[in-house]
Amino acid sequence: MSVEAAPLARPPRDQRLDVLRGWMQLSIFISHVVGTSLAWGIHAAWGLSDSSEMFILLSGFTLGSVFSLKLARSGPMAAQRDMLARTFRLYRAHLTVFFMFAAMVIAADMFVPMPFAVDRFGWCFLVDRPWAALPAAATMLYQPDFMGILPIFVFGMLLLGPFLLAAARIGAWALVPSFLLYLATWLGWIATPALGGSTIGFDPLAWQFLYLLGAWMGRRALYRQPLPRAPWMLAGAGAILLLGLAARLVEHGFVEGPAVAGWALQHKEVLAPTRLIHALSLAYLVAVLVPRQAGWMETMPGRALASIGRHSLRVFCTGLFLAWGVSRVMEARPENPPMLGVVLVLTGMAALWTVAVLSDGIRRPVVSGRATR
Repeated sequence: MSVEAAPLARPPRDQRLDVLRGWMQLSIFISHVVGTSLAWGIHAAWGLSDSSEMFILLSGFTLGSVFSLKLARSGPMAAQRDMLARTFRLYRAHLTVFFMFAAMVIAADMFVPMPFAVDRFGWCFLVDRPWAALPAAATMLYQPDFMGILPIFVFGMLLLGPFLLAAARIGAWALVPSFLLYLATWLGWIATPALGGSTIGFDPLAWQFLYLLGAWMGRRALYRQPLPRAPWMLAGAGAILLLGLAARLVEHGFVEGPAVAGWALQHKEVLAPTRLIHALSLAYLVAVLVPRQAGWMETMPGRALASIGRHSLRVFCTGLFLAWGVSRVMEARPENPPMLGVVLVLTGMAALWTVAVLSDGIRRPVVSGRATR
């Protein structure tokens, strides 16, 4: 039976995806807190990729399945309208976070003993030339600190519909233009311009490949095309993870090693091939080795991670503000014991869980005094 001929049905919710997204949200929050010792506990400290790669891949995977199902049931126009509506909501969320973050930094510069906050975190352009900064912000090419992440998802979603329409006709060949664009960006032949003196933390010309690759995998999953479990693929992916661990051990100074280990950890802005291959290897091993249902997913930590994962956008946006605030508190009190940072970060993680739990309650309509799904 061909991929296109396979009957379509909405797949059951994969608990692994929610749990993974939840873990990645906490990892992103921890990684954004400057100087916390808890950063040693996230996978980014021990491999070549981090939660950014995994989250972009998973976002493409999820929306690739959603678009393909809509395409099969309602046609290309309805599928594209749905995706554009989702894209606009995310774009609106980015601009909301942008201006709220700007207000927080400017207020800290004016009213809190935090001099030069506007300068340090890239908001001078908005303060000094708002008439130019506002349209630059609308293009998402003006990216002060923390403002370069959501634009990647917006750009990826804009490309997803046309890409999957092409994939429906020519299959994996639709990935070729995306890969060539990624390759040209990584080689330095082209680059996305930055505005307002900022820098592009995640060049969409490179990162779009990972997003669309995830979308292609999501489409395959919808059409019940499982990943192969060939022994050589398992061994190869495991070897890449071990090489990533070795590179980190060299970087941390735990073992002696070649300078190439440090090079392998660089160039995140253009999604260096080492990062791409490591992220794909990790995703492959999780997909084929972790069962869809496991007892630990029903424990309190598992349910907490799943709840956070279900509300990733809301949790992510909240985490940006919390991470910035925690970092500034730790920076202002360097004489305090390291345990202060641990307590603050754990408190922030609890706050993110609270946001997820409250969001769960908002999503459940109340009928006759009872919450229903």
